[in-house]
Amino acid sequence: MTRALLIVDVQNDFTEGGALGVIGGDAVAAGITRHLRAHAEEYAVIVASRDWHDADSDNGGHIVPDGSEPAPDYVATWPPHCIAGTEGAEYDPGLDTTAVTHHVKKGQGKPAYSMFEGVTDDGSTVAAVLAEQGIETVDVVGIATDHCVRASALDAIEHGQHVRVLIDLIAGVAQEPSDAALAELAHAGAELGRSEPA
Repeated sequence: MTRALLIVDVQNDFTEGGALGVIGGDAVAAGITRHLRAHAEEYAVIVASRDWHDADSDNGGHIVPDGSEPAPDYVATWPPHCIAGTEGAEYDPGLDTTAVTHHVKKGQGKPAYSMFEGVTDDGSTVAAVLAEQGIETVDVVGIATDHCVRASALDAIEHGQHVRVLIDLIAGVAQEPSDAALAELAHAGAELGRSEPA
């Protein structure tokens, strides 16, 4: 097998009720779990990433503390979210991570959108994991379409992977930038597919 599944940031702070929750986040978690139960054996590698921001810093200007001025712009600066060790940083409970082979943490003290900017607990990068396993094709799922899914999929393409974004297993912050992100990914060579027929 030369296929991997990349699960981007399906965390409590990015699903309903979280600090930066997106509509449809819980459904994405449940959908990925169904997909894994049906198809996990088709992947040589299953990588799941999490934002994992330091509690005692602004993480390179990425996080604006509550009550600060200027307020977060929701483009380059954000309210506190996915702080290491908090419930918000944990995987959404609807996501069954039993089949995950590699857990990646990103944004430790700095901004990071792509899972390729993170590392596993033993310090390996996603690019190194994929290369070591001879991966040539990746399916990308997760949150959020217009931010970390976009960045992770673009980086996968840059690292020579054939990328398929499973559009029924993603959720974005807003419709217009999410549509733009998918158009950008398609233009860059990604396939836009589905985990199962519509």
